[in-house]
Amino acid sequence: MRDRILVDTNVLVYAYDRSEAPKQQRAVEVLDLLIASGKGVISTQVLSEFFNAVTRKIRMPLTIEDAMASVENHTRAWRVLDVTTFIILEAIRGVRDHQLAFWDAQIWATARLNQVPVVLSEDFASGRTLDGVLFVNPFADGFEPAAWAT
Repeated sequence: MRDRILVDTNVLVYAYDRSEAPKQQRAVEVLDLLIASGKGVISTQVLSEFFNAVTRKIRMPLTIEDAMASVENHTRAWRVLDVTTFIILEAIRGVRDHQLAFWDAQIWATARLNQVPVVLSEDFASGRTLDGVLFVNPFADGFEPAAWAT
């Protein structure tokens, strides 16, 4: 069941990265569909990483004010999951048991402990399932955004 889908930071950032036009277009399409369907969720980690990335890491960064306004808009448009101490501990288990990088493990742990069955990200092997969480790359060939939002 795909009743909720966690969106990783990279998908959100690409929606603002004008230097990556094809990925920007796909990210906007995916995000719009997930918001409209009510299936998309993000985490406090995603919002924090998003702010850092769009103000420092993309080719044409946003101003602090524009990035802050975007974060505020995202908090209204998405259900936001908090990163808790339980998620941090589960992420550490993900590092130990599954050899995930810590920040990736925290995304996985957030989905797992909130019973979100799918994570959209380009940072994991697309199609991999880890303890009940399926990772899907929305930028991969053959990905159909509308199929994930229905």
